[in-house]
Amino acid sequence: MPGVLAAGADGFLLGASLIIAIGAQNAFVLRQGLKRKFVFTIALICALSDALLIAAGVAGLGALVRRSEALIVIVTAGGAVLLFAYGLRAFLRAARPGSLQAAEARTTSLGQAVAACLASPS
Repeated sequence: MPGVLAAGADGFLLGASLIIAIGAQNAFVLRQGLKRKFVFTIALICALSDALLIAAGVAGLGALVRRSEALIVIVTAGGAVLLFAYGLRAFLRAARPGSLQAAEARTTSLGQAVAACLASPS
């Protein structure tokens, strides 16, 4: 039983660390909440997309990728390119201090809000 409790505590702490950290998705949901625009729809989309990704992981997508050398290369290269792009964007924003000012979001319609939600990294 202690092993189960330790695994449960590890899972809870890992989940909490992912939720507590304010990433792009959480910041977007918070911004929409503060603006009181399309909050339920945005939160629902985020919850469903997170559930879909968790289900894919539980269903063994990682094991499927692990069995194919080509998929490992594709996923690894894709992740590296994505991280490099995010790092480059952050570097360029830091190099221009005026660009770090918060800009007013232009999501005025539900379609724009949904598109921005789906485009934001989790």
